[in-house]
Amino acid sequence: MFATLSAPLRAASISVLAAGLALISVPADAQQTSSRMKGMQLSNDKPIQIQSDKLEIRDQENKAEFTGNVKVVQGTTTLQAGKMVVYYAASSGGSVASGDADIEKIDVSEKVYLKSGTQEATADTGTFNLVNETLLLKGEKVVLSEGKNVFVGCQLTVTMRTGEAKLDACGGRVMIQLDPKSRKQTN
Repeated sequence: MFATLSAPLRAASISVLAAGLALISVPADAQQTSSRMKGMQLSNDKPIQIQSDKLEIRDQENKAEFTGNVKVVQGTTTLQAGKMVVYYAASSGGSVASGDADIEKIDVSEKVYLKSGTQEATADTGTFNLVNETLLLKGEKVVLSEGKNVFVGCQLTVTMRTGEAKLDACGGRVMIQLDPKSRKQTN
């Protein structure tokens, strides 16, 4: 099934998924690390396309469920997952089908994959809370990469308004692998 949704879902900004890693030098044995993620921002100026094997809109429950090979594309950002559930405000009076829903939260699960330009992220699950503008990716192994630079933990929390990001190890250790050739040269 293919659905093109208008401004409110675009405001949900699947482009918030863009993992704009500001590369930092942090010891690989740190149990958590924080950074600024420049690519994390809300965008409502580009069309969004959603494809899935099935779409079930439950207006009574104020949600829409996309299941099976879910693929979301907005600009240069792509999200893929097995399932995506979009929750919208009951008070908005709109629905996803009419394109005028006020989206509150988006949950994705079943092998989450995000790509924006050269940046990629993988996780087991993800939640995009559009009310408080946060992104949470979780999994046994959450991997962020840009080229040869790789960040691994189990939970990534991003405040989309500021771009502030935190990667947790959840009892283990955060792993960061940085390629010195990726640093910007200043002359």
